[in-house]
Amino acid sequence: MINETTKAMNFYTDERSASRLYAYLAGSEKNPALRARFAELARVETLHMAFWRAFLLKRGIATAEPSWFSFAWSRLLRQLLGTRRYLSLLEITEATAVDSYYQFLNFATLEEAEKTNIARIIEDELGHEEELESQFNALPKDNVRDFVMGMNDGLVELLGAVTGLSAVYPTRPQIVAVNGLVVGLAGALSMGIGTWVSVRSQRQVNEGIRRKTDLLFSVAPKRAQAELARKLTESGMPADLTDEITEKLASNKEAMIGLLTEHTRVNEIRSALFTGVAYIIGLLFPVLPYFFARNSFMALIFSVLFAGLALAIVASIITLTAGSNAFRHKIREMVITGLGAAAASYAFGRLVQAVFGIHA
Repeated sequence: MINETTKAMNFYTDERSASRLYAYLAGSEKNPALRARFAELARVETLHMAFWRAFLLKRGIATAEPSWFSFAWSRLLRQLLGTRRYLSLLEITEATAVDSYYQFLNFATLEEAEKTNIARIIEDELGHEEELESQFNALPKDNVRDFVMGMNDGLVELLGAVTGLSAVYPTRPQIVAVNGLVVGLAGALSMGIGTWVSVRSQRQVNEGIRRKTDLLFSVAPKRAQAELARKLTESGMPADLTDEITEKLASNKEAMIGLLTEHTRVNEIRSALFTGVAYIIGLLFPVLPYFFARNSFMALIFSVLFAGLALAIVASIITLTAGSNAFRHKIREMVITGLGAAAASYAFGRLVQAVFGIHA
């Protein structure tokens, strides 16, 4: 019961903060349409807040006002990022709320009326997530993926490189730093070019499939219809529905082609830039301490600390983007694997030093 009431208190606090935030956005937004939508979101979140307050009071738990810091931080982020970019991040957090509510609905001890209300709240939150994504999304998730992938690779690869070089050049941290930058810049170019080639190739493949499907529909519509039926059947659709859908779409060329081909709007140049720039940002965390430290061992300590912090941030972004709330697990997973790679690189560096007799 303690765990359930703690979660319910967290839900109340989140809904209270969301209600206050949307009311603030409604009051500060100049666009009439957005202002009205924010006011509606504030009204819905207030209803959710009232449910959780009643839920807690029924169990003898008094509610408390959320921390002022959370609201102040949200306002600051909104000012720094602008409304649309801030709401793109808010849309990601809506997904984590839905996941938490669903777990609570399945595992908490609840009355039937409470289950019904929580299911309605989940439905509302899913609607909020979809609306925020469709109307306000300014951070394409494909590019968030590119950024995270590039930054993570820059962090792990360069942390491993400077760790291994630290064992070879224990008294020459600047040499480690310069070598790390050279390796890092080459890696950034490689990552950026690789992403460009990959995304462009995938787009060209999709365009080729679409052209062939278009041609097949023009010269052999029955075969195209059979291909659609096969694809729907493989997806698990019942045979009777498959026949009905393919029959109704038999004369709709664009709809049939759309179902048979994969759509992608990813821009290969933008993906390459996101990946390459993120790689450079990632490499700065483990490399910069070597420019200022007196020896490589001291630099390595700060390099590991900075890289661990950056890996935790990347893990948080990944969990938010995925709509998950398993922050601790993902942070622990990424930090352990990243630092494990660094430890292996350091051992390899010491082995190279011993085998080849390199001392500096």
